[in-house]
Amino acid sequence: MEILHKSNILLHIITGSIGLLLGLIALISIKGDKIHNTSGKYFLRFISIVILTGFIGVFVFKRNTFLLVITVLSGYVAFSGYRTLLLKSNIPKRIDIIVAIISLLTLAYFLYYFKSIGMIWSPIIIYSTVGALLFIISYDFMRYLIPRKKYLKHRVWIYEHIYKMTSAFSALLAAFIGTVFEKYQPHSQYIPSALGMLIIFGFIVYVYKYGLRKLPK
Repeated sequence: MEILHKSNILLHIITGSIGLLLGLIALISIKGDKIHNTSGKYFLRFISIVILTGFIGVFVFKRNTFLLVITVLSGYVAFSGYRTLLLKSNIPKRIDIIVAIISLLTLAYFLYYFKSIGMIWSPIIIYSTVGALLFIISYDFMRYLIPRKKYLKHRVWIYEHIYKMTSAFSALLAAFIGTVFEKYQPHSQYIPSALGMLIIFGFIVYVYKYGLRKLPK
């Protein structure tokens, strides 16, 4: 059992590291071109393995349950960000609603057993992660109320995609740096998250002013 656990950790680390590299390539490449699309596609594949190994670590090997929240957060925003790009619409789809409800139930499971968990992470990281997950799931339900024509006219899906995929990358980065530089917590976790928010804000402003490909004069 110990060998399986170590193998799961090793796979988690390797795929997470490759996922970070692919996410970085997707961030710095021209949005919509072949490099961006290919690196983004493989980023999603590797983050899927990271999520799977994270779930195995929590439920099979009974590791720190807070990792469940980080796993669900990064997994949900990656899934929702991909679906946003795929559909380019706010028409409700069954699979999106089911995944959102499952994510909420998982979060409820974590909060229910909150006091019984041996918390080795800073409370500020715990509460901010829980809040971030609640925020994005709440938005995904409320966006169905946006008039469809307005949603398409203003291309809201582009901004959603930027926010969600960059959030997935920053969540993965925060988990990685927070684990490697554990003695510097919570700074080693909230700084990557804060950096991710700055990148999101910068990309949204840029795309709003110049579009996906146009460079400022």
